[in-house]
Amino acid sequence: MPSYSIGRAARLLGVSPETVRRWADGGQLRMERSSDGTGAGAGNRVVDGVSLAAFAKERAEGLHPVPGDVRTSVRNALAGIVTAVTVDDVLAQVEVQSGPHRVVSVVSREAVEELGIEVGVTVTARVKSTNVHIDRPETAG
Repeated sequence: MPSYSIGRAARLLGVSPETVRRWADGGQLRMERSSDGTGAGAGNRVVDGVSLAAFAKERAEGLHPVPGDVRTSVRNALAGIVTAVTVDDVLAQVEVQSGPHRVVSVVSREAVEELGIEVGVTVTARVKSTNVHIDRPETAG
């Protein structure tokens, strides 16, 4: 099972290492001491991958609400803030920063105007796609 250092866990969660330490010290995130021999990093606090995944999922609950009267098949929702809007006669390009992720969408000009989308507004980008690629680096840890 993979384990993650405080710094790596912080990057994955989009927070500072100090925040991860506070969560661990407060009992919100279970950490253990590494036992990888006597080399550099031995005895450092680490979080196992399963615990980190569960914690990330729990933290995200409620961030991408769908109104109760709307039923949708879209499962990929990214809450964020609009960082740029470029509008022409028919279409608009909307850029959203969702944590460390930049999402760019091309929508109708009418939709941008109707929804009041402008820089600084919070939105949820919902993604429905048949082509999602998953990459994994050689060393994931």
